[in-house]
Amino acid sequence: MSGHTEPHEPKNPPGVPARAKSRSGQKEAGASALAELCSVRVGQTLFGIPISHILEIVGGAHPQAVPLAPEFVGGLVHYRGDVLTTVSLRHLLGLPPHDGKQDILVLESAGGCFGLLVDSVGEVLRVPTSDHEPNPSILDERRRALFAGAFKLKDSLLVMLDPERLDPLRLAGMAA
Repeated sequence: MSGHTEPHEPKNPPGVPARAKSRSGQKEAGASALAELCSVRVGQTLFGIPISHILEIVGGAHPQAVPLAPEFVGGLVHYRGDVLTTVSLRHLLGLPPHDGKQDILVLESAGGCFGLLVDSVGEVLRVPTSDHEPNPSILDERRRALFAGAFKLKDSLLVMLDPERLDPLRLAGMAA
């Protein structure tokens, strides 16, 4: 053992490709990998979700309430012959309920498919992975458990969401 170690590179958020490297494993000069993210709004905040986790976007949905369900459950919706559990991102963020219809992102995670209720769905953004920043150390524990860092955009931040962290089975385990 020579005692030589490679410099540690920050871990990319889930669904975001590693930075481009040459065959020797070093970053190529001028090469910048791009992350493709679906932008969504909840309140005044812009969030991003890797498009690789999104199966479909269902606009204008109105989920049916589920009596005695955990508070984060936004309701149930019919989806392609099945019943889909939805998670309310507004509730997870401590925001008041949204009046009217919301959009649903149908997400795929290790626990299966579920819906994420958001105020509106924006566009697909392609952002350099080099613009990703980890969660700040001052972020409260609840948000740190939901967020996967942020991307610096020209005039704002795009807060990353990791679908695995939003999975209803995982959230139910955290609440127990």
